[in-house]
Amino acid sequence: MLYTVFIFPVILISAQTKAKVIAVKDGDTVVVLLGNNKQEVLRLAEVDCPEKGQPYGKNAKQFTSSQVFGKKVTFYRMNKDRYGRTVARVFYKDDKYLSAEIIKAGYGWWYYQLSKNILLKKYESLARENKSGLWADKNAVAPWDFRKNKRKGKTKKITKSPDVAL
Repeated sequence: MLYTVFIFPVILISAQTKAKVIAVKDGDTVVVLLGNNKQEVLRLAEVDCPEKGQPYGKNAKQFTSSQVFGKKVTFYRMNKDRYGRTVARVFYKDDKYLSAEIIKAGYGWWYYQLSKNILLKKYESLARENKSGLWADKNAVAPWDFRKNKRKGKTKKITKSPDVAL
């Protein structure tokens, strides 16, 4: 009985929801239409894409749009971010994990600060090796560094990303 008490909340948190993607705000944020005709903004879990105005930001948005815009997805709510968006794991075409596909294509960083998914680390390493997407730019700046510099009013590029070698 005690086992059930601890497992039940996890099941509630990770319940799957099906919805249609009606907008792509940027590479890692989509808007879905739920069955009750309500909209929900989803921030993709475990990936961080270039910001608008940052090199490859438009490319990341285009990639995400090409994968899920206008399509049915299944998502699992993880939590809420500080902007009130639902952080979610989003799947499409039955079993494709959107965050993984973005990282594989080279349009996002593995968000290692908030993820323990080592497979995503591997996908990022392979994309870097193959110079896929944003990795064609040897001076690619991680979105978290870009945001930090923007807040501080700095224009200096940070070229060092966390070590993701396997």
